[in-house]
Amino acid sequence: MSSADPQPASGEIPSPEGADWGEHAVWHWIGHGCHWRRLGNTDRPAVVLLHGFGAGSGHWRRNAGALAAAGWCVYGLDLIGFGASSQPGTHPHQALDNRLWARQVRAFLGEVVGGPAVLVGHSLGGLVALTCSVFFPTWVRAVVAAPLPDPSLLMAQRRPPRRRPWRRRLKRGGIRLLLRLLPLELLVPLLAHSPLLDLGIQSAYRHPVIGDQELRRVIARPARRPGAVRALRAMSIGMALRPYRATAVSLLQRPGRPTLLVWGGQDRLVPVEVARQCLGLRSDLVLHVIARCGHCPHDETPAAFHDAVLPWLERLGAG
Repeated sequence: MSSADPQPASGEIPSPEGADWGEHAVWHWIGHGCHWRRLGNTDRPAVVLLHGFGAGSGHWRRNAGALAAAGWCVYGLDLIGFGASSQPGTHPHQALDNRLWARQVRAFLGEVVGGPAVLVGHSLGGLVALTCSVFFPTWVRAVVAAPLPDPSLLMAQRRPPRRRPWRRRLKRGGIRLLLRLLPLELLVPLLAHSPLLDLGIQSAYRHPVIGDQELRRVIARPARRPGAVRALRAMSIGMALRPYRATAVSLLQRPGRPTLLVWGGQDRLVPVEVARQCLGLRSDLVLHVIARCGHCPHDETPAAFHDAVLPWLERLGAG
C-alpha cells in the first residue's frame, strides 16, 4: 500500500478503538517496511504515537479514539524491529537503537505526516520521542513520555571517563560476543508460546490483565514472527553499545522541546524514582504521576492518562 493512502481493512470504516484502530498502510524507508496507521482528518494537528518495547501501534487501542475526538489527527508508527514493521538483524553501519528510531520518526514526519507533530511515547517510545526532539527539534512540537526509561538514569549522572581505545574495543567485543551467545532462539519462542508471556505482561500492570486476549495478541504476534529473534539480538547489541550522547542522561541535558512525563505511581519496571532523576537533569520537565497505575498508564488508566495529556497540550498550544 502507498504510504500516503492508508486504507481501512476490507473497505470498512476505520475503528477508533481496539488493537486494529485506524486505517493501515506500509511506508518504505531505507529498505525497511514500516507499518503505520491513522485516525482522524489530516487537516487537524498531528500527534504520533510511539509504542514501547515488545509492543506495536495496536497498544494505543484505548487512546487513538479519544485523541481523535479531541481534535487531533492521530498516527501510530511501528518502530523498526517491532509490531508489523521489518525485523532486521545486526548491521555494521545501521545500529538498531534509539538514534535509528529517531531518524525513522523524523523521516515519517517529513514523508508521511507532512510536517511537525506532537510525539507521545510509551516507555521505549518515550525515549525515541525525546531523542527525536533533541536531534530534530524543528519537527517536534512537544513530547509526552509515559514513562521515560533508560539504564543510564539509574547510574551515575556524570559522563563516564573516556577509556583507552583498546579497552573500548575489548568492551564492545565482549558485549557483542555475550549477546550473540545468548540462546534467544530457545528463549523467545518459549516466552511467546507459554504462560510465561502472561506473567511478563502482568508485571507491567498493577491491575489484573491475564485473560485480556487482545492485549496478549498485541505482544505475542511480533514475538512469533520469523525475524523476532534476530531483531531482538540486533536491538540488544545496538542499545548496549550506544554512545553516551544517545542516552537519556545526555539528551536531558541538551535543549529540547516542551516535555511532559506521565508515570505510574506503582510502576515496578521503571520506578517513579527515575522520574526524580529526570527532573534533576532538566528543570523545565512537567511530571504527572498516576497513583494507582503500573508501567502502562495509557492502557491501564486511559481516562487518567487523557486527563493529564490533553489539558497540558491545550495549555501549551501545541495544536
